[in-house]
Amino acid sequence: MKTERPYPSVTVTPKAAASILRGHPWVYGTEILSASGEPDSGGLADVLDKRGRYLGTGFYSAPSKIRVRLITRNANDRFDAPFWERKLRWAWEYRKTVMAPEDLDACRVIFGEADAFPGLTVDKFHDLLSVQVLSAGMERVKGDLLPALVRILREDGQEIRGVCERNEAALRDKEGLPKYKGWFPLPGEAAPESPVTEILENGIKYLVDVENGQKTGFFLDQKYNRRAVARLAKGRTVLDCFTHTGSFALNAAMGGAAHVTAVDVSASAVEMARANAARNGLDGIVECIEANVFDLLPSLEKQPPKYDFIILDPPAFTKSRKTTASAMTGYKEINCRAMKLLPRGGYLATCSCSHFAEEEKFTAMLRAAAQDANVRLRQIEARQQSADHPILWGVEETSYLKFYLFQVV
Repeated sequence: MKTERPYPSVTVTPKAAASILRGHPWVYGTEILSASGEPDSGGLADVLDKRGRYLGTGFYSAPSKIRVRLITRNANDRFDAPFWERKLRWAWEYRKTVMAPEDLDACRVIFGEADAFPGLTVDKFHDLLSVQVLSAGMERVKGDLLPALVRILREDGQEIRGVCERNEAALRDKEGLPKYKGWFPLPGEAAPESPVTEILENGIKYLVDVENGQKTGFFLDQKYNRRAVARLAKGRTVLDCFTHTGSFALNAAMGGAAHVTAVDVSASAVEMARANAARNGLDGIVECIEANVFDLLPSLEKQPPKYDFIILDPPAFTKSRKTTASAMTGYKEINCRAMKLLPRGGYLATCSCSHFAEEEKFTAMLRAAAQDANVRLRQIEARQQSADHPILWGVEETSYLKFYLFQVV
């Protein structure tokens, strides 16, 4: 006897059904053939194939191109408080398993679809949580999720004093959600007096402003790539391009670099990097300058060689497939110029944080840049994002960071 489901349902195309069976949790509006019942935005809906077979249940979003975001493929799940608490505990236990205890001071606790929380990002910065809610479904349940997460972390000895919502992203427009930032009201607790906290990453101290910093406050995904840079930096003269808060520069300095020049086009970022260098007693080694990297690198070609280690950590040059070709041109320019500036035996760290700059395109760009620079590259390491940003196979969007270490030979 067929059990009646309490949720509306949508029937999807064979292509969408095949994608779900391969592990992808999204259903696009163009893939929906019909609907039964009246799914409301942010509410739950079952997804069925053309034969009426159950494929999963997810959050429905009427205004979005991504019409349904699956949260389960188990027809027996009940979406009550124990369900969500179980998922939150799984996410935190995973971080405790794959990361050293000292690395949990600053880490990503929830990474959207990779943790089966579509449209939710939670970063932990010592005693503050920074949250982005980017789907209508997560907006609806956040009132239960966030207090439960704080309670789970506190039970595990984490001193959490507040949760800051950074809901300013344009993606919220596509979900029909307002954009704002501010403190999430924890029951019975006042908002923290300060949005600033100090984190410790790789033995380096940073001040993080969860309310006013970029995105969620600090980029955590390069944690272990920064350690890899530190291992190569001893005695070297380093140029860190697109330094932002100075994290790669400070890791190089902590690793024993003779001198580090940290460059960013943003005056506020340069000031932040300078303050971080002073905070760690590295201001005698790290020089922070405000400059456009696309202007700086050509000017350095006209000067005597001075750097034997160059780090390229640019912002995402593309956030859509339409602009990928022009982005690859930008990547090639900075990489080719960096390769020309390095002496034989010098080192290059280069990366892309754009999902659309796929690995095959990125490596093809590097080969072309090396050919134009008339150098050969000896690969030391190929790395990705840290394990608190897990890559879920079947969901290509979760794999975005490409990081390479080379020696120029």
